[in-house]
Amino acid sequence: MPFLALGLALAPLSVLHPVRVSGHSMEPTLKQGQRCWVLRAWVAGSPKLGDIWVIDGPEGPSIKRVVGLSQQAVEWREGLVVREGRQSAEPYVRALDLDSCGMFPVGEGYVFMGDNRRQSRDSRTWGRLPATALRGRVLGP
Repeated sequence: MPFLALGLALAPLSVLHPVRVSGHSMEPTLKQGQRCWVLRAWVAGSPKLGDIWVIDGPEGPSIKRVVGLSQQAVEWREGLVVREGRQSAEPYVRALDLDSCGMFPVGEGYVFMGDNRRQSRDSRTWGRLPATALRGRVLGP
């Protein structure tokens, strides 16, 4: 009986888990030290533009925003994201990095991640990430 009670108590963690934000790359949306809930990838559904996900990035676990989806072409032009030739509205970006980074074809089964331009190592550095790198969608903001 105690094992059943323990199993029932821990069952929600198979779907949701808490994460503490480390770093400043998601400010002002998520702040250093803030706790947030993450819906595990197996129940979170497909990523959508603007979603924030916990990822297994090339430099370890990270929290990043989806800025490009499978089969899109993403371009940074003077700090602004341009998808499929149209500038994206990004009210969450606090300070633009005025660089232009060229065109990135995302490709089938991949995503392009980024957010706070001046303080973020993201897909501009890493390139596209396989969708399998998405670990869970951050709930809330």
